[in-house]
Amino acid sequence: MARPDQRRRRLAGCWKIIKKDLLLILTVIGVILGTFFGFLVRMSDPSETTIYVIGFPGEMMLRILKMLILPLITLSLISGVTALDTEASGKLGSRALLYYLSTTVFAAILGIILVFIIHPGDPLVLDKDAFDKEAKTIDITTMDALFDLIRNLFPDNIIQACFEMAKTKFEYVDVVVLKAVEDGSSTVDINNTIFENETLYENVTKSVRSARTLTYSNGMNVLGLIMFCLCFGIMITKVKDKAAGLIDLINVTNEIVMRLVLFFMWYSPVGIMFLIMQNILLIDDLAGTARILGLYMLTVLCGLALHTLITLCGIYFLFVRKNPFIFIKNMATALMTALGTASSTSTLPLTFKCMEENNGVDQRVTHFVLPIGATVNMDGTALYEGVAAIFIAQMNNYSLDPAQVITICITAIAASVGAASIPSAGLVTMILVFTAVGLPVEQISLIISVDWFLDRFRTMVNVLGDSFGAAIVAHLCRDELEKLGPNKHVMGMDDGTTPEEEEDSPESMELMGTQNDNHPNEKNDV
Repeated sequence: MARPDQRRRRLAGCWKIIKKDLLLILTVIGVILGTFFGFLVRMSDPSETTIYVIGFPGEMMLRILKMLILPLITLSLISGVTALDTEASGKLGSRALLYYLSTTVFAAILGIILVFIIHPGDPLVLDKDAFDKEAKTIDITTMDALFDLIRNLFPDNIIQACFEMAKTKFEYVDVVVLKAVEDGSSTVDINNTIFENETLYENVTKSVRSARTLTYSNGMNVLGLIMFCLCFGIMITKVKDKAAGLIDLINVTNEIVMRLVLFFMWYSPVGIMFLIMQNILLIDDLAGTARILGLYMLTVLCGLALHTLITLCGIYFLFVRKNPFIFIKNMATALMTALGTASSTSTLPLTFKCMEENNGVDQRVTHFVLPIGATVNMDGTALYEGVAAIFIAQMNNYSLDPAQVITICITAIAASVGAASIPSAGLVTMILVFTAVGLPVEQISLIISVDWFLDRFRTMVNVLGDSFGAAIVAHLCRDELEKLGPNKHVMGMDDGTTPEEEEDSPESMELMGTQNDNHPNEKNDV
């Protein structure tokens, strides 16, 4: 029979394990409860006002996270750059960008291969009359989108870049034209002269596109801010002796923002629950959506799963030679938050925490690589947009030649880089992919009904891809980092375990029945 002190130690060990993963446990519970109550409330056919009220707590969570995105990205990136020298930051940046480009290309190619194998598009179930062909007018071309991407990299006003981004639009002018109303069958009497079989015309006002204009749309210009922060941080390293006070101020402010974000993240399980409930209630026809888009959803989810298990895990194991599944397990809290918020940038605080504390990745690498990855590394979005374009082509029974397939692949990769790391941003950039090969843009509305669901899973893949990339870059640059001196967060053990796992293992043995009354690590409470 166990003694009271042993029972106390076991209870303390259980509480320690629960406390360590409490946010993860609460987030999982929030996802489950949101799904359950969403389908339960749906049975009562709630009104539009009821759905709006249900979504309000989730909206508050997203507003809080968006409020902190600007200081989080800028301060963490500058802090990460100033912790390195110019040579180290150059190697980290080049290797990170090479990794991001490689995995994005692999994701787009994998998605295109899967959509041709599974062939989810069935033209027999598509009602083309249900789409309003005049509902959308394309005011941007692929060339304009590329130029806008480059413009936003170099904003002309850094303050304006905090809340607006450049966007090309076309001006329209009203032109009066003559339109035939009756052809070759009319009799016209003008000044008592009869003209047989003449055509009648009427004046019609028509909007004609005239010229391009550069405007600014609401939304943070994350690319421009990242470029400025990188340059600013590199210049600080050039005068590091004189800028010691500024570096300390940036590091302390960054730490305060991180603590603030992590404090607000305790509200995220509640917000995630209500967001999922609202999204389930907003689906008009579950049966019809499953009938038309079931195979499409399966294709995207299979692509994301294969990309994670084969591409990401394979690259990580190839370079780092550690178990990728232990790495994924340690990222569980960040992945569940990504599932709930569908935003890579909103998940950044927990991504930092899981990478540094659970996986032991050098803090200088995470603060440099992860903010860039959250903006430009969109593996899931590239895969999703390629699958969506070919799915719509199959639904319309379009035959795509190899040149068009390559065009879809390239534009999906380029559009994913330009996609903001916010919920459903991929739908905006998908217009570029559709117009590149002449697909009907109005049919994007067909997949909007399931985008909220797929967006969460591709965000998980994006976050995991960023995390794998940071770990790989840290491993490849370990010699450069050692030259810069020690860091309080170091890589885990060679067998794949982390410092926390190493510390927790005696308690785990004690929970399984191993008795060790004088355990030296009993006082540690990480």
